[in-house]
Amino acid sequence: MSHHLDTPLAAQTGQLFLDDLYVFPANGSTVLVMDVNSNVNGLHSEPGFHPEARYEFKVHFDGADFEGLTYRVAFGAPDQDGRQPLRLHALAGGQARDDAAGGELLLEGRTGEVASAQGTRMWAGRIADSFYIDLDLLAIVNGAVASGTAVDLSGWRPEQAKNSFAGSMVDSIVLEIPHTHPLLRPGARTGVWAVTKLATDAGGWRQINRAGHPMMWPIFWPTDTDFTNPANTRHPSEDAGAAAKYTGDQVAAVVAATGTVGDAQGYGQAVARELFPDVLPYVVGTPAAYSFTGFNGRTQADNAPEAMLSLVAGMAVPSGLRPSVAAAQRTRDFPYVVPA
Repeated sequence: MSHHLDTPLAAQTGQLFLDDLYVFPANGSTVLVMDVNSNVNGLHSEPGFHPEARYEFKVHFDGADFEGLTYRVAFGAPDQDGRQPLRLHALAGGQARDDAAGGELLLEGRTGEVASAQGTRMWAGRIADSFYIDLDLLAIVNGAVASGTAVDLSGWRPEQAKNSFAGSMVDSIVLEIPHTHPLLRPGARTGVWAVTKLATDAGGWRQINRAGHPMMWPIFWPTDTDFTNPANTRHPSEDAGAAAKYTGDQVAAVVAATGTVGDAQGYGQAVARELFPDVLPYVVGTPAAYSFTGFNGRTQADNAPEAMLSLVAGMAVPSGLRPSVAAAQRTRDFPYVVPA
């Protein structure tokens, strides 16, 4: 081979960096969206999806520690037009957590085109990013979490907020599964996460990056651009033992310094219990929202950064931005994204 897939350098690509995960209902179906490869994340990458990687949606049911359903997407090398062949496999039961399992081939197609079969639809390609936040606000909370100090908003002017992601692009995988699916039927209690995996020289697969709740990496591991933090390679079932106390202590230090919560330690651990295991909860067939009222999936319009920053600070952290700031970057019809 011309390169070594097991080296840390092989993983240093935006093609494997998960930027966002969305889960929401649409037209009698459940929509899963995974965004990678943002052109603002500072990583060097080739356009498109990594041809030696896997992109997987993992679904847990009824609070189970392990996934009972996996949707696995793989891409081939781009052609002269930059289009990549793609394949979607579904793996259920014990196969859902087995990298060696083949699963069932559901769809084949190419990036930039809709692929469909038996009610399942998929689209993948470069899009205008619908995510919105002013990174100056994130920096304020980042600094507080890193140093265990108060969140100081005295210099923050929400009315002057600007979307730092305006004009940015990501590569997106959009998967729509009908409610007739035997597992993803209305009322099913799920926990969803996304993961990227890279083929190894030995023939196996190495987990590179994962995503569940929004803003976890930007808030708690903001400098992890080389995938060295162990949170990347953990399974969500290991989160509570590995990270909950430390993360809870971080939040407790922030709210204690800020003075917004009476029992700072208790609040910090409650936040950790809310965020770990790091899977996005969603009850199939119900309206999705990631907000102050609770976490149930996530739509592209949700102001998830404001909800998460406020949770960590133990007080309202106004972002100054409304969903309308990125309205042109999302659509009501499949594939619900705007191709770049």
